[in-house]
Amino acid sequence: MAINVIKPGLSTTVQDLGRPGYYHLGIPTSGGMDMLSLAAANLLVGNDSGAAVLEAVFLGPELEFTADAMVAVTGADMPPKVDGEERAAWTAFMVKKGQVLSFGFLKAGARAYIAVSGGIDVPVVLGSRSTYTLGALGGFEGRKLAAGDVLPVSAGRGVTEGRSLPEALRRKPGTPAELRMLPGLYWHRITEAAGKTFFEDTWKVAPEADRIGYRFKAGHPLEFADREQPFGAGSDPSNIVDACYPYGSVQVPGGTEPIVLHRDAVSGGGYFMLGTVVSADMDLIGQLQPHTPTRFVKVTMEQALQARRDRKAVLDAIGAALV
Repeated sequence: MAINVIKPGLSTTVQDLGRPGYYHLGIPTSGGMDMLSLAAANLLVGNDSGAAVLEAVFLGPELEFTADAMVAVTGADMPPKVDGEERAAWTAFMVKKGQVLSFGFLKAGARAYIAVSGGIDVPVVLGSRSTYTLGALGGFEGRKLAAGDVLPVSAGRGVTEGRSLPEALRRKPGTPAELRMLPGLYWHRITEAAGKTFFEDTWKVAPEADRIGYRFKAGHPLEFADREQPFGAGSDPSNIVDACYPYGSVQVPGGTEPIVLHRDAVSGGGYFMLGTVVSADMDLIGQLQPHTPTRFVKVTMEQALQARRDRKAVLDAIGAALV
């Protein structure tokens, strides 16, 4: 079957769980920014958790189905509608041949995940169907969707309409959002007072927030420890000799506004990294709207590893709930 794109939404792309293994070549992992929601949407319609879905940002698309299909929408609160009639999110529902799937106005969150039974069947590129738009790689022709596109869909397995994920397993950011962060190799570059203030401040998501990274504002500027800049580093105290950037690393160019690097970020450069947001909380970042109050919470390596185990337990519980 296929899906006809009538309206593409603001920025809708094909994403799966990403393409790890090429970061050392400068190719980011891409994939869904909220992996838990992506996996849940797939499991609701009987797909493997890593099947390709649509990730819609802030404004949903309008899609015409050429055959019957089971659909689920998770993540942001962006009410799905079939021929104008609202359907429940986080629940499997049928869209019949000729019907149109559309979306209401965004109420909460930032990114909705639209899974279709069988999965979006675009070509696999370097082991993934995810879209990396900066590199025109993967997804549908390496770009976000446009009106008139026709999306191929694989044959799906039969599942029961109305399957729903319990509210307790729908992980969402709190208010303020809290992002656990492990201080990094360059933590010594700021003063003790600046480090204390960084974790005490309530930051706000800046308008410059996308798949490459999320910028935060409204906190106190960092004070850097005195040092002579090494050969090869820039003149700003936040500059270093070029280094690799891990997924989730926190840069603070000029010491003013932290940037958390996300799914489509570059793999290295010349800004120091204050630390790294734990992998378990990267899903939450994908659901933060501009101006959302956010706090960074200092954790140890042991706490970061426990957070990873806790996230896996949630994934396992989602799978068990949707058997």
